[in-house]
Amino acid sequence: MTARRVAREAGTAERILDVAERLVQLRGFNGFSYADVAAELGVTKASLHYHFPGKAELGEALINRYAGRFGEALQTIDLDGGDVHARLEAYAALYASVLREQRMCLCGMLAADYETLPPAMRGAVVRFFDDNEAWLERLLEQGQAEGSLRYPGRARDQAQLIIGALEGAMLVARPYGDPERFQAAAHRLLATLDMADVNGGDAKLRSASSPGA
Repeated sequence: MTARRVAREAGTAERILDVAERLVQLRGFNGFSYADVAAELGVTKASLHYHFPGKAELGEALINRYAGRFGEALQTIDLDGGDVHARLEAYAALYASVLREQRMCLCGMLAADYETLPPAMRGAVVRFFDDNEAWLERLLEQGQAEGSLRYPGRARDQAQLIIGALEGAMLVARPYGDPERFQAAAHRLLATLDMADVNGGDAKLRSASSPGA
């Protein structure tokens, strides 16, 4: 296979993933078919099966790509060198940016379909949330050690609470078509952790690009 053909095939696979990702974020994994993707791209279903033999393989590839992008976004947050508060705000802004595109978190949507997902996809969804919890846990432990954050119990428990609250806030904001509802909820959530907020400070969600972009 020539280099040009390899590049062309890779480009086709990416376009398939782009369309499928958007459909999952809008409808859920059970809300679209290969026929939907093929029709939107103007290709045959056979072309989709060439790149992704089954929907399970397509779904696993979607999660791995999304998780990779999210991981890169977390690395960028760390490299930006902001304090703990700024990094928490930037984390919440990742979710806000997805909602502004009128989409939902890919893995949040897949979690809603969890019982019907193939085993490999289930494992990939769990790994996504585990990785996010681990990142938040380290950040929360740092904030508590510095005296800039306060929260009851273990950092891991608080990390699970943050992810659950953000995913839930996205879900509730969706039918209103109002990202501000999410941002207000995220602000109140982070304010409960912020020692500066107790003394009159005001945490603000800063802008961020969508990890799915």
